[in-house]
Amino acid sequence: MYAIIINAIAVIVGSAIGAMARKGIREKYISVLNTAMGLAALVLGVNVAMENMQKTQYPVLFIFCLSLGGLLGTVLRFDQHLERATRRISTSNLAEGITTGVLFCCVGTLAMMGPVMSALYDDNTYLMTAATLNLVTMIVLASSYGFGVALTAIAVFAWMASIYGIALLSKTFISEELISEVSLVGGVLIAAAGLGVLHIKDCKTINLLPALIMPMIFFALKALLGF
Repeated sequence: MYAIIINAIAVIVGSAIGAMARKGIREKYISVLNTAMGLAALVLGVNVAMENMQKTQYPVLFIFCLSLGGLLGTVLRFDQHLERATRRISTSNLAEGITTGVLFCCVGTLAMMGPVMSALYDDNTYLMTAATLNLVTMIVLASSYGFGVALTAIAVFAWMASIYGIALLSKTFISEELISEVSLVGGVLIAAAGLGVLHIKDCKTINLLPALIMPMIFFALKALLGF
């Protein structure tokens, strides 16, 4: 469990370093960093999606997950709620930065397999690797969006702690199939976040975040109904 706390701390420390560096970085350099992050998100997202698409046993499941998750997020107006909350902290596009941070730090094999390996085998290798990547990621994000992206630490801790708890309570619930499906959906969302950072297309990825829990619901129903 301590490795999950380290991940949250890495997010905060990375955000602080990036925010401090931001004051001494000219706007054109911040723009370059922003472009680099957008390109990285786009490439990594596509790579994660394609890699896990080859593993999936349900090729169209991610489409339903994105559709239903997007509808749920839109009905619940996640984007509007986050904008109201972040408006009190900053006048910049902080919501976009937090969303990107959540996707980068919470989606992927390391973020999901790490807590599982830690809970089941007391192996924190994946989590410590994730912490290193989160530190670097948040330095770049904070240099563009400010220290407010440190709020990502809350999501990182909640996400990893939840998976850790589920793994302890139900060792058979989390399977490689589930991780592949969540990673596939997550890869698409990371790519969408990249498009937003590059100002190509605002996909309102915050409204699509519920899509990440849809594969879990599918597998839970599959096990319950026995199909």
